Amino acid sequence: MLYLSKFVSATLFALSAALCFVSPADAAARGAKKKITAKSATAPVRAAARNVKRVRSVMRVAPARSSYGQLAGLHATPDPLDLKSGVALVLDQDTDEVLFSKNSQAVLPIASLTKLMTAVVVTESQLPLDEVLTITQDDVDSEKNSGSRLRVGTRLTRGEMLHLALMSSENRAANALGRHYPGGADAFVAAMNRKALQLGMADTRYVEPTGLSSRNQSSARDLATLVKAAYDHQIIRELSTSPEHQVAVGKRQMQFRNTNRLVLNPSWEIGLQKTGYISEAGRCLVMQAEMAGRKLIMVFLDSAGKYSRLGDAERVRKWLSENVPAANALPDVTS
Repeated sequence: MLYLSKFVSATLFALSAALCFVSPADAAARGAKKKITAKSATAPVRAAARNVKRVRSVMRVAPARSSYGQLAGLHATPDPLDLKSGVALVLDQDTDEVLFSKNSQAVLPIASLTKLMTAVVVTESQLPLDEVLTITQDDVDSEKNSGSRLRVGTRLTRGEMLHLALMSSENRAANALGRHYPGGADAFVAAMNRKALQLGMADTRYVEPTGLSSRNQSSARDLATLVKAAYDHQIIRELSTSPEHQVAVGKRQMQFRNTNRLVLNPSWEIGLQKTGYISEAGRCLVMQAEMAGRKLIMVFLDSAGKYSRLGDAERVRKWLSENVPAANALPDVTS
């Protein structure tokens, strides 16, 4: 039995050795294969690492901040149209008849609706529109660190700067307009506030010409007054409702588009418009539009959601089409 056991063990050892034996050529081939496999295996690992970095980058984005209107509870105010805007006002441009009102006395940040007053002051200053202005580091946003397609050193005429500020809400263009006012930026802001006082806009205050600061504030009633004043200027009407515009920046041709897509909708007759957004103000919109044979001014402030201000405008238009001219002024639902 002992002899048999030794024989079996020796046989198994020989078989194992035979199975494990690899020729030099085979060893080289296997080594090469292992090298190729190892190199290939690192590719998905590197790709996964890049994806993790991207995900972490997205996760670093700060959570959405509540607007002033949300903090004040304005969105809890009921209204018959179930608007998503915390503030709304619709009135007849010619008669001042109020057709719809929701929190219209609330004073809130107005974001880029500010640029409508910027345009009024520039237009009434009668400064040459063909004068070339230059974007400098002073025009770069340090308030919200927002981007811009107008690089430092860009040279455009005052008229082109005005066009981009109204149509595409270009912040650097608006700031450059203020800087190139006689006396500089401070004198320009003072002129903005003087004009607001002249128009009777008692709830309004400006601290800069772009709307990036939440300290630029107004009420829906004051903004309706501003829309009426701006509408008196043909250039503001034309530039604010321009669907798109191309400008030469150095050797490049750059295409800019309107921030309000309703200007492309043939069912709307818009005579003037301006959009606005910063987190403190929510989505904002003012428009002059003609419907049912009446010229109307619409103001929507602190709207929640990217497209909700446009949706609110459509809701109001539908409601007006069913009620105007028979519609009577509605009481302010904030009372």
